[in-house]
Amino acid sequence: MLWRGGLERLILRSAEAKGSDIIRTAHRFFSNGLVPKEGFLEKVTDLRLPHEWFPVARSIKRRVTLHVGPTNSGKTYAALQRLREAATGVYCGPLRLLAWETADRLNASGVPCNTITGQEKRHVEKAHHTAMTIEMADTAQKYDAAVVDEIQMMASPDRGFAFTRALLGLATPELHVCGDPAAVPLVEQFCRETGDELQVKHYERLSPLKSSRQALGSLMEVRAGDCIIAFSRTQIYNIKKEIETKTRHRCCVVYGSLPQETRSRQAALFNDEDSGYDVLVASDAVGMGLNLNIRRIIFSSIYKFDGFERRMLTSSEAKQIAGRAGRFASQYPEGEVTCLEPRDLGALKYLLKQPPETITEAGLFPTFDQLQLFATRRPNWSLNRILENFAVSARLSPAFFLQDCSDMVETSRHLGDLPLPLADMYIFAISPVKSDDPASMGALYKFAQEHLAAGKVRMKRVLNAGTMKVPKTQNALSELESLHNILSLYIWLSYRLPESFDERETAEEQKGLCEMLIEQGLKVVGTPVMRKAKTRRMIPVASEQQLP
Repeated sequence: MLWRGGLERLILRSAEAKGSDIIRTAHRFFSNGLVPKEGFLEKVTDLRLPHEWFPVARSIKRRVTLHVGPTNSGKTYAALQRLREAATGVYCGPLRLLAWETADRLNASGVPCNTITGQEKRHVEKAHHTAMTIEMADTAQKYDAAVVDEIQMMASPDRGFAFTRALLGLATPELHVCGDPAAVPLVEQFCRETGDELQVKHYERLSPLKSSRQALGSLMEVRAGDCIIAFSRTQIYNIKKEIETKTRHRCCVVYGSLPQETRSRQAALFNDEDSGYDVLVASDAVGMGLNLNIRRIIFSSIYKFDGFERRMLTSSEAKQIAGRAGRFASQYPEGEVTCLEPRDLGALKYLLKQPPETITEAGLFPTFDQLQLFATRRPNWSLNRILENFAVSARLSPAFFLQDCSDMVETSRHLGDLPLPLADMYIFAISPVKSDDPASMGALYKFAQEHLAAGKVRMKRVLNAGTMKVPKTQNALSELESLHNILSLYIWLSYRLPESFDERETAEEQKGLCEMLIEQGLKVVGTPVMRKAKTRRMIPVASEQQLP
């Protein structure tokens, strides 16, 4: 599935596309109302030389420094030091939390820094630095220095294209790239093709990490500073309940579908020695983006369901999670890793000892201009049909794969009976809607319908006032998380279609209320003692509707 966090940088005459011969010709066709010949369209699907899409970057002699090492090795810190010293600069990371954290660090150190993500823009007076999520990277803007974090994610089937684009396209003489050693061969290959100078710096872990000689055996053996890893929300809450029932410990929880703001505050609660919460129960979401003072990582299982099958963790997944134990200059400078069940211990140790799995391919995805040009001879084609046929026709070099766009295809099918302009349909298709959440998909359809019919999307037309209280069950909490997703979706759309989605402040207020209630719910869901609290909420009408 294609990550939908910020492809607006690629929509409608993207700056990098203007420098491409193929797209310059496309502009000429579009402006004169002409239809290109069939043979010309074959060039549109030729993606074998993506570094040529970025003429501004190619006009600069770039020095690329690749910082590689395990978690807690100081590689990103070293790159950020160089960013601080530059007159202008940009940080591109995989998570909103990382963008905000980096901006806060720079601002605290006396370097004014803006923040730009798919859902917010914070401008700081006299700032010449910006921290942003990777999809928001601006390849037309020149910087004195740039940092791309977690570069190994260019192999991600969901988001790899954004990391590839930043690596090839950021216009800076000094590019710092941070990540796993597995990315070294591919980055070396790309630098040879672009003519960039490359230096590779290797880092070792700053604090020791050891594997326990024996498994935990029982949750009654947990201690302060422990983090138990589970791979489903149900299991997370069952573990939380068992620990709080059978021991004196209290648990914070972190998992992927929680709002990032809530995850951040749960992490802060766990790190605070005086909060009364001294154990963390989490999914693999702890592997990136949160600063956590963890003494010991405990895997409840070394198997996870990845959306297709139940499988064993890969070596890189196990290392990414295990590496969160122990943190340099923290309460627990030495880390430890083990598992709950004795039968898993041998396999876990094996995974942690394996050498890095070399990355051999990076993700690519065409610009909107390329898709629009591809569709010129087929003006009646829907977006999902354009995407499907482009994927079949695309030609790539062995070092690249075409990003999976199945979620975009599915979303555009859901909106298929709405006669939206192609550009608008594209925006809705890349929006951060969870396709497996009926409430979110229903809200997206309602948003698109109102946008098309009235040109204004009013919150009250999509959300009805209702009574809301702190969730006491997992189902109630899940419903509240869906509402948060819908409000986040409205805010995201308000930055792309501001004339239609002009009630951003209201959405942000409701989103903040949702986060507060979710945090209160985390204190009681899965906990033996239940507490009552009441307030107001907005309930999505769309959650009760079926998509046409």
